[in-house]
Amino acid sequence: MTKRVAYVVAAILILAQSGPASAAPPSPLGSAFASAAIEFSVPQNVLLGVSYVVSRWETDTGPSAAGGYGPMQLLDASSAPALDGKGADGKAATPALGSAARGIEAASAVSGVSAAQIKTSATQNIRAGAALLASYARDTIGATPADPGKWYGAVAKYSSSDEASVALGFADDVFAVLKKGAARTTSSGENVTLAASKTSPDTSTAGSLVLLDRKHTSFDCPKTVQCRFIPAAYHQNSKDPGDYGNFDLARRESDGLAVRFVVIHDAETDYQTTIKIFQEPLNYVSAHYVVRSSDGQITQMVDTKNVAWHAGNWNVNMHAIGYEHEGFAIQGTTWYTEAMYQASAALTKHLAAEYGIPLDRAHIIGHDDIPGPTAGFVRGMHWDPGPFWNWARYMALLGAPITATVTSGNVVTIAPDFATNMPQVRDCEGSGALQAAQPANFVYLYTSPTGDPALLFNDPGLASSTHTKGTDCAADWGDKADTGQTFYRVQRQGDWDQLDYAGNTVWFYDPGETKIAHTTATLVTPKAGATSIPVYGRAYPESISTATLTMYSIPAGQKYVAYEKVKGDYYEATTFNNLDSYVLHTTASDFYMIQFNHRLAFVKAS
Repeated sequence: MTKRVAYVVAAILILAQSGPASAAPPSPLGSAFASAAIEFSVPQNVLLGVSYVVSRWETDTGPSAAGGYGPMQLLDASSAPALDGKGADGKAATPALGSAARGIEAASAVSGVSAAQIKTSATQNIRAGAALLASYARDTIGATPADPGKWYGAVAKYSSSDEASVALGFADDVFAVLKKGAARTTSSGENVTLAASKTSPDTSTAGSLVLLDRKHTSFDCPKTVQCRFIPAAYHQNSKDPGDYGNFDLARRESDGLAVRFVVIHDAETDYQTTIKIFQEPLNYVSAHYVVRSSDGQITQMVDTKNVAWHAGNWNVNMHAIGYEHEGFAIQGTTWYTEAMYQASAALTKHLAAEYGIPLDRAHIIGHDDIPGPTAGFVRGMHWDPGPFWNWARYMALLGAPITATVTSGNVVTIAPDFATNMPQVRDCEGSGALQAAQPANFVYLYTSPTGDPALLFNDPGLASSTHTKGTDCAADWGDKADTGQTFYRVQRQGDWDQLDYAGNTVWFYDPGETKIAHTTATLVTPKAGATSIPVYGRAYPESISTATLTMYSIPAGQKYVAYEKVKGDYYEATTFNNLDSYVLHTTASDFYMIQFNHRLAFVKAS
């Protein structure tokens, strides 16, 4: 969920204390934190620490998946994007993370800052967040003390969670940052520093908070990672037994539902808020695991035998285990740390061994690899983990590096060197700014071998009256081929490769074949006499659905890589807590799962 609003940091004039002539003046953002800390009697390091944990001090981070805005990630649930993790036929859910907890309405009331200002001005967002944090200190200990350690309870309350391990874990995260210190340059170019301190948290200040402990004692993780189990909500929301959240019971794999995929997501919010979202049954979304950026801690939330609602495609959910990784896709390596990669990969190796999941990019996939289940879903499918997720590093950690298996041929895997591959993208869902050149996992696709930005490929699934050509937007997945995706190369012309792609042909720049790895694969093509064949977003029995992705087809003569052949199936689980009534429908029809465009798709073997 990636729609965000740009923030403008208003300049603040404050009198600088005398100091060494070489001391750098604070950035406008740093000045905003300093001023708000003084105004609302919040220790500046506490204010900076809270903001660092929820946003990494980024000003262009709203609305997040929880409806969070600005450096303080103040919440407005009505602004959160619609959630449809289940991806079944029906209407997407409206998020229900209430505004009372860390909400913009409450922050506005205690600060006098309007909701509009909180959403659009980083300075006012920081002021409102400081005022709210101060109100939480008065709620928990009746004062706003100068001692940062006395703010532990207020910080825990700022988490907006009633789960003890989440609220107290959030406070622990903040105080860990205070102890270690932090410094970074934001995407808007501002330098912010939090000096390390020996602050000792007074955990007794959280004693007045009413917190619940839903944590389980067992979890499915490797022994080498930090892991815990906090259950996602499983609750009927109304009198209708079909209205429930946030996952479905199953008996995978003894019930016939093979687990084939691990799906990599980014959460578009911070770690603790992600957990809170999955604990609210009216959000109708969940993942099996959540991974923290700072140290790779893993929280399991759904038993892997059950079907979590994360992929936006029910057919994929049926066969997948999903992970949410803390952070924001457009901010890339700000959140995607080595500790996160290490822990996530260790979990994937563990689960792949448990379920027999192949360690390749056809089965270890991103949310952006998943097809829309029907034509109406395609345009809204997600693009995380985005262009800055290091697939090459991740697959290497799995012991399955993306390398050539043959020396030549026309089956090619996209494999640019991550460190030196730096195509730029634009933050079209936020500030609109062209992002700084940085390592990225993709190559741009063009309609001719020229590199003219006006000739970027416009995927038929995205094309509309307002999307008439491909773009450099990070969210425009249609004109990007990612590391690990494998295609049939039609021809090579100079330093350019032409691929069969999305029922069309596209070109990408590949000097000296440095952006590819040669490999072998099964290829599918329309049978003799067929002018084209339809493309499906799911492999369902004909008795359930025959819907195709109507904007796509494969014309005669084109070839696509088939990763595996699967039987059509559909897990009918449409009512709450009635496992014995759930039915797995199957068909004798075979489907090939293919690399069709940026996303996977299915074609009938017949």
